[in-house]
Amino acid sequence: MHDLDDWGATTMPQVLTVPGLNNSGPTHWQSIWERETPWISRVDLGLWERPQRNVWVTRLSQTIRSSRAPVVLCAHSLGCLAVAWWAALEGQGYGHPVAGALLVAPPDCERAMVDRHIASFGPIPRVILPFPAILVASQDDPYASTERSIRMAELWGAAFVDVGEQGHINAQSNLGDWSEGRTLLNHLIDGGLSVRRARPRVSTGGDMRGATVLRS
Repeated sequence: MHDLDDWGATTMPQVLTVPGLNNSGPTHWQSIWERETPWISRVDLGLWERPQRNVWVTRLSQTIRSSRAPVVLCAHSLGCLAVAWWAALEGQGYGHPVAGALLVAPPDCERAMVDRHIASFGPIPRVILPFPAILVASQDDPYASTERSIRMAELWGAAFVDVGEQGHINAQSNLGDWSEGRTLLNHLIDGGLSVRRARPRVSTGGDMRGATVLRS
């Protein structure tokens, strides 16, 4: 399998990070990946403190369309819902221009008493994503239960990976550059993931080291 750092600029897909509400700060793994890897860059969705679904989807679409290489999306939190809504509204063919997506800690926008900014992205899109995808969830994420995370994976046709107790899988989780997440991203880039168009099997390893990419 190819490591991110082994790819040449001419063969490497464009990896686009898609942050969530309030953007990703300098110690967030998305920001670290961007600093360390020249072909990973951030989608400037704007309106970070008061996101609007249609604005975010439009800006995501513009960035994807401007890429000359296949695109792999690496979304966190509310950014995952922006990706799902883009897929629902764009209607791309399978695998092009977006070739895959790593969806980390999507929030449950349909739960009671949810933040109004998150709720505005509801309901959860009911669409099979037209590209291979891995949904990564934490058992103690305050924004989504494991059951609801599994349900989102089902709705989107994504493989599901349970990383144990890692909070919202953000800067507060103290993950550093989150090397395990890079491994999952490498699986997507290398084409090693086969997504089944049905209920995903579930990995429930205690910590991230026990998590695996699931194959049908």
